Amino acid sequence: MQELYSAARAPFKDSAFLNLPNTRFYEWCHKQYGLNRGVLNTIDNWFYDYGIINVISRRIYMLAFLDYVREAGLRSNGQKFVKFGHGGLSEKLKEFLKLHDAHAYSI
Repeated sequence: MQELYSAARAPFKDSAFLNLPNTRFYEWCHKQYGLNRGVLNTIDNWFYDYGIINVISRRIYMLAFLDYVREAGLRSNGQKFVKFGHGGLSEKLKEFLKLHDAHAYSI
């Protein structure tokens, strides 16, 4: 599948990947961000528990968060997956929300 999304080139809400079936969305995230399925599911659940119920809005938040993580350099060369460390994922999610308006990515 051709890469149609990049935060630098298109707004999150216009991403062609938001409506993919779950498996394809995971595969794309894995390829783009080096994310394993467990971490992706944890991020999805965390945003849901935070109150972002709409699936499309949650995926927009997930993409924005993953771009944020990539910019923070949590995946160094040679690593297969993003590494957060014990408790690091929750801390990064909280940090991300502090830096971004709580409704910035809602549709």
